[in-house]
Amino acid sequence: MAKEKGRKLIAQNKKARHDYHIIDTYEAGMVLTGTEVKSLRQGRASLVDGFVQLDGNEAWLHNVHVPEYSQGTWTNHSARRKRKLLLHREEIDKLESKSQETGHTIVPLALYFKDGRAKVEIALAKGKKEYDKRQTLREKQDRREADRAMSAARRKQRA
Repeated sequence: MAKEKGRKLIAQNKKARHDYHIIDTYEAGMVLTGTEVKSLRQGRASLVDGFVQLDGNEAWLHNVHVPEYSQGTWTNHSARRKRKLLLHREEIDKLESKSQETGHTIVPLALYFKDGRAKVEIALAKGKKEYDKRQTLREKQDRREADRAMSAARRKQRA
């Protein structure tokens, strides 16, 4: 069997980028059981309610939904169990000190396979206020309208 290369995206948490200001991102491995890996290979997972909790010297991923493997038997995993994250000591220490600050949290952004190994991209984030969310949407809409106007002007120029 040929070794997998590259990055294959399984799940993405688009809502996190809308609800939080992303300060810093980290890539972490996960401790998984066999049926969890098989379920992830089928491309089924949800990061919507997920968060990371630092407990002592370990990082744990909570509320990430990995559905049971359809061909699994008594060895199947529970869908929302907490999963240990594999990070370097310096990264855990840095995350712990930053997450103690008011309003900071650690959220998962993406779940993917990288060279055959399951990885999760986590981010140190600060919650946005309602007016920040509206401002972000307004900027996005303005950028889209400007791009449309420029492409229309280019089309007109060519004709």
